[in-house]
Amino acid sequence: MSSSNNSSLYSYYLKNVSIYGGIPIFIGGCIGGILNIIVLISLKTFRENSCAFYLTMISFVNIGHLLTGLLHRILVSGFDIDLTLISTSFCKLFQYSLQVCALLSITCLCLATIDQYFATCSHYRWREWSNIKISRRLTKIFLIIWLIHGIPCLIYFDLNKLISTKKFRCMIRNKKFSNYFIHGYSAILTGYLPIFVTILFGLLSYYNIKCLSLSRISNIRRELDKQLTTMIVVLDIFNIIALMPYPIILIIRSISSIIEDPFPAEKINFISNLTVFFYYLYFASPFYIFICVSERFRRQLIYVLFKIHLERWRRRRRISILILPH
Repeated sequence: MSSSNNSSLYSYYLKNVSIYGGIPIFIGGCIGGILNIIVLISLKTFRENSCAFYLTMISFVNIGHLLTGLLHRILVSGFDIDLTLISTSFCKLFQYSLQVCALLSITCLCLATIDQYFATCSHYRWREWSNIKISRRLTKIFLIIWLIHGIPCLIYFDLNKLISTKKFRCMIRNKKFSNYFIHGYSAILTGYLPIFVTILFGLLSYYNIKCLSLSRISNIRRELDKQLTTMIVVLDIFNIIALMPYPIILIIRSISSIIEDPFPAEKINFISNLTVFFYYLYFASPFYIFICVSERFRRQLIYVLFKIHLERWRRRRRISILILPH
């Protein structure tokens, strides 16, 4: 089979994956994120909890990331529409927002896992670190850090013309920053480092939960900590599965760029595009993980939707009917 036939075949498969895989992930992720936010901000137990605050932030940021990154990927791979080609400024801002959203989401997951470790510690002095005020400050600090960290994207991303296809593409025009983007940002900051942190503190939190029944904590607080720890630990496990393939393939792809034979390069490029959709499962999945692993969260979801918001809507509707002139 010729190289051109291989290329067209890979493009056809990628288009189908984008449309029939990417669109459901995008729609399901946005709906799940909205439902997460509704539940987490509607119940006082969650509003006053530092770990739940991180989960709320994750939901907000994940929706933003899906609306930028995944939607862009679906349009490019599925419909051959690249919005980053509108202008150089849009190219730069798009990559900047993409990086900030990804880093903030993964950072909040790491902070939530660490927070649950402190929350489930038997010593009161350690439990004091699980605090809503501290969580808000840390979120603001890391937001500022990642906003500053993303500034090189505004400098080094640009519209460049590819020699092979003679088409413009939003890409990095500085080799040093390109190496950092692959090995520093993609591999370490959004790959191996958060995986290491979540594994370490997830295991420690799980161990603490096993000993929690012996500690002097109220039953309500104990049940909440068990619920949140279960949700976080399972999300951490899925985080490892979803985030690991993309940085590995990205590094292989950067190495394969020196290969002269186009066939293996096309193969690696195709696999790389597939791992991107798998990568976005992390940003789309939290709500569905929570309802699968936590019966309490399922009850809370039903209570919030039907007992709080549906009843509130019915009351407003009755009032509006009563005040309407007959």
